[in-house]
Amino acid sequence: MGQVASADDNAAMESFFALLQKNVLDRRRWTTRAELRIAVITWIERTYHRRRRQQRLGRLTPIEYEAIMTTQVALAA
Repeated sequence: MGQVASADDNAAMESFFALLQKNVLDRRRWTTRAELRIAVITWIERTYHRRRRQQRLGRLTPIEYEAIMTTQVALAA
């Protein structure tokens, strides 16, 4: 990521913004920018990051990875 005019970067960002618009922006009319800001941050932190498969976690979601690691730590103790 990070190269100028990279088609892969554009595709990833277009996908992210489409999900953001569908799941947050278009859900209701926002009265203040602060209210919208909190809704966007909440959606990113609670939904997008936790349910999206992460390359660095071996294509697992953070929730799946945490469950595996918790089980392994418990078995090791």
